[in-house]
Amino acid sequence: MVEKIAYRISASVLLVAALAIVALLVMGLTRADAGRSAVQSQTVVAGNVASEPVAQNMSEPEPIAADPMDLAEKLPLSDKFVVKRILQIDEPFVHGYYKWDDEGVPEGELVVTVDLKAESISVFRAGYEIGAAVITFGDSEKPTPTGVFPITQKNKDHISNIYGSPMPYMMRLTNDGVAIHASDVKWGWGTRGCIGVPLEFARRLFEQAKLGDRVIVTNGKMIGIGDAIL
Repeated sequence: MVEKIAYRISASVLLVAALAIVALLVMGLTRADAGRSAVQSQTVVAGNVASEPVAQNMSEPEPIAADPMDLAEKLPLSDKFVVKRILQIDEPFVHGYYKWDDEGVPEGELVVTVDLKAESISVFRAGYEIGAAVITFGDSEKPTPTGVFPITQKNKDHISNIYGSPMPYMMRLTNDGVAIHASDVKWGWGTRGCIGVPLEFARRLFEQAKLGDRVIVTNGKMIGIGDAIL
């Protein structure tokens, strides 16, 4: 009889313990669901912009895509540049050709863009294109690098200390010899990485460019009115 009572008591204890464990599990799941709901309720913030939860210990961050114009508006004036005018060119845009027109253009930041694919260079002042020309550029052995380069040196009568050739109106971009300078711009000709422009174009650019002005070299980047260059 005593053994039966003890058995019943033990069974009751086990039953109560089992019920307690089940209750704890239910409470845990309920709290977890509540936590997820709280996070999800915070994914919409002011301005209708979603701010999704950030996963921790990610191997690499997700890329962020932004509209260049929106991003430019958040940058200081010295770091943003919006195209206001593109030169009208009616003549054939061929090797040796250039156009320069800065009449009436206000003073402002000078930015030079080079598109290797289009074999062209553009000069912008205060957002207005004032000069454009066909260029020569690097060959397969010494390609012209892409990127953003400040003009670090100017020399009207520079002679290359690597090749011994004249580089009139030289504006240096890199420490290993890449520069913008006057050259014979002919179809099929190349350079050792430099950007060659017609002589008169080089003179005009040399007169207006200052040390620190940016030269942006791309390979297929086309821009138009209203576009931002960062």
